[in-house]
Amino acid sequence: MANFPERVFSGIQPTGNLHLGNYLGAIVKFVALQQTHECLFCVVDLHAITMPQAPGELREAIRRIAAAYIASGVDPVKNIIFNQSQVSEHSELAWVFNCVARMGWLNRMTQFKDKAGKDRENVSIGLFAYPTLMAADILLYRATHVPVGEDQKQHVELTRDIAQKFNNDYAESIAAQGHNGGFFPLPEPLIQGPAARVMSLRDGTKKMSKSDPSEFSRISLADDADAINQKIRKAKTDPEPLPTELEGLKGRPEAENLIGIYSALSGVAAEKVLLEFGGAQFSSFKQALADLAIHKLGPIGAEMRRLEGDPGYIDQVLREGGARAKAIAQPIMNQVKDIVGLLR
Repeated sequence: MANFPERVFSGIQPTGNLHLGNYLGAIVKFVALQQTHECLFCVVDLHAITMPQAPGELREAIRRIAAAYIASGVDPVKNIIFNQSQVSEHSELAWVFNCVARMGWLNRMTQFKDKAGKDRENVSIGLFAYPTLMAADILLYRATHVPVGEDQKQHVELTRDIAQKFNNDYAESIAAQGHNGGFFPLPEPLIQGPAARVMSLRDGTKKMSKSDPSEFSRISLADDADAINQKIRKAKTDPEPLPTELEGLKGRPEAENLIGIYSALSGVAAEKVLLEFGGAQFSSFKQALADLAIHKLGPIGAEMRRLEGDPGYIDQVLREGGARAKAIAQPIMNQVKDIVGLLR
């Protein structure tokens, strides 16, 4: 395998309001990665339309994700922030990968099964095929690393399978074009840090989700101090005091979730959090957690609201980011066409 320069790609769908799980599971990592890697952060709007979207609401949601990136500390000058649909090569490469990937691979994707449910015959082809678009998103920039949650790891594995099959199927043509050791890298998933999987505040066995009908199941990045305080105060817990050791969190998903959130927001290991709060009732711990969450998230929410009030600036960031992304993507897509045998 050839040596590829390290490059990070990740994206967030513009559906619903971003919440604490998105922030701790993804955006915090984006902010850290920009210090060490070349990064592209995408608003994956083509993925969003695999489910019905109101056009006006979708446009606002795209801007909201971009505002969240910037408000959280992602630098739009140092990094490339753009929306996927501005770079048509995403769709072009996705079609090539539709012809490389196998039906059996896509049939095994658990997220399709979860989203389609029992109504599989009536969902869009886009929902079924969106893992090949996700592979195109990553490989269009020959990205080597993808920060993802545990539930997205399967899609990165599929991306690796598609890259490997493309490299094998077109090995002779790839070599003839002067590429030794394969054209696409096999990207690695980056799953790191505490609270990579933040659970619902109403049910510690379910992931915090934008689609949960209860607003009290999640803390949105745009929530003000009163909303954050109220949601944490009403978070589900059990009647026992907090344990003093990690072992005592077993079988107590709500307690484990709240300790994990405190640990991730504070940067303090869960063991040390329990040393401080172990033996205490949840009421006092919840107040400390609410104060911490307001301190960390309050400025982000305020900056998001300010940025959303200036859509012209957000559109400029996305437009300039799209041009920078296309400058990388277009030559790579042209090489793919040459390798496959498409005349241009």
